[in-house]
Parts: sequence; C-alpha cells; structure tokens
Amino acid sequence: MKIAIFGSCVSRDTAEFMPEAEVVTYVARHSVTSLASAHGTEDIDLSDLTSPFQRRMVTGDLKGSGITRIIKSAKDLDVVLLDLVDERRGFWKFPDGSTMTNSIEVESCGAAREARRNGARLIEFGTDEHFSRWKTGFAMLTKELEAAGLWDKTILLDIEWASAVDGAQHPRNDSFAVLGRQWRRLQRGSREAGRELSRGRGLADAWQSLNSIKPTEAEEFADRAMSANRDYLRYRQEARTMTALSVVRESRELRIDRQHKWGPQPFHYRHADYQSIAESIRGLVAK
Repeated sequence: MKIAIFGSCVSRDTAEFMPEAEVVTYVARHSVTSLASAHGTEDIDLSDLTSPFQRRMVTGDLKGSGITRIIKSAKDLDVVLLDLVDERRGFWKFPDGSTMTNSIEVESCGAAREARRNGARLIEFGTDEHFSRWKTGFAMLTKELEAAGLWDKTILLDIEWASAVDGAQHPRNDSFAVLGRQWRRLQRGSREAGRELSRGRGLADAWQSLNSIKPTEAEEFADRAMSANRDYLRYRQEARTMTALSVVRESRELRIDRQHKWGPQPFHYRHADYQSIAESIRGLVAK
C-alpha cells in the first residue's frame, strides 16, 4: 500500500504500524493556508536548521508546494492521509497577505522572530481569522486532490487529543470536574503558602506561592486536550463535510503513550490506538 501524507505525526506514526505500507510522500509543518498564500523563501533565513528533513518541510511550506509534491506521485498512490494537528500553532501573516506556518522549526531557527520584525502578525489557531483562512486553504487542497483523481482515495484522520496517559482513567470534562481540578490545585497552593508562612516568610511570598502553583502532569494533559479538542471542533466538522472517508476517534477512546519515541504528548498515542486506526484505514481502502 503506497501512502501520501498531508499532516503530522498522527498520520506518520499510524503508517509505521502498517508493515505493508510505504510512505511515498510526507508533507508536514505545512498549514493548508500556505497553499493559497505562501510567503516564499527570499527573505527567510533557515541556515540554523541543520536537519535536511526540517529544512525541506519548512521550505515546502514557504513555497506552498505540499500538494504539488503529492500530485506528482498520484498515479502510484493507494491512499492519501490527512490530519489537522499541524494547524495547532497558527501561522504568520505578513503585511502583503502571504503566510508562513508557525512550526517549531520556524521558531527555533529565528524565522518567526524575523517575521515579527518585518511586520507579520501571528494568527492563532482557533480564532475566526485563522478558521476563515484555513477554510480557503482546505478548499484548495480538496480541489487539487480531486483534479488529480485522488479525492476518492483520501482519508481524514479525525483523531481527538488524548486526555490521560495509558493506565489512567479518562478525566471528566464537565464543569464540575474542571472545578474539582481547579479546587485541588488551589488546595496545593494553600498548603505551600502555609509552609512559606511557617518558615517565617512574609505574606507577599506566601501569596506568590499560592498563585504560582503548577498543575500536575495529569491536570496539564487534561486541560490541554480539552482546550485543543474544543478549538479543533469546527475545523474537524468542516473537513468531514468535505471528505468522503474518515477515521474518527474520541478522546475517551485514546491514551497518551508515556514511552512514545517523541515523548508524551496528547497527540502521541499508545500502540493499541495506532493499530486500531491502521485497521480502520485498511478497511476503508479495501472497500
């Protein structure tokens, strides 16, 4: 099975659980907004990117060439996988209207800092402006895939972020559960403030301890996943209305793999989750 990916590690990691699969083209760090309004490479310094993969992905985004790379392999492809995770960091909008995906690589090499100096604004994921530009880009992606005869072979991986690590219960995300997490955090802060006072520290230090208490790892994962899944909702709904095929997983079905090779993140799942997603892809391809 020959696969092209326009997305992130969600699709790429799933493909690794399909021994019969060959990833022919992998387009990452590439918001669909760049398809419609790529900034270009002329004034962007990527010299600090030492990884050929990172440089290739960021250059592709700056040129808006992701879909072109996939279409070049159209006749050989059995399936195209899409996911939306790389949209999460937003994009830079330059004064001329062109855009650059705000990938980790763009930040690490200083391109984001230079973009700000050149008058660019960070358009954050989840905002109305981001969603509007994303819809334009996604419509362009679908049109290009359809013209290349690939739309019937395209599968959207509509996978929510996991809220808990493997072995833990999925946290409730209703208002009472959220208040409960906030209350427990406040209690930890109160205990720390009490310890500061018992050590002879002043009220100001105690108050600072109360306000600076950090969430536990479990609380952080739960809060991040709940926020991301809420922000992604209208993107996922829009994408699913435009795609004939999709694999859907809700957060409660998923868990974070603490031993994941890229580290524990709400979008780094356990082996069983990838195997399940892979099996759903096989089923759709077979049909």
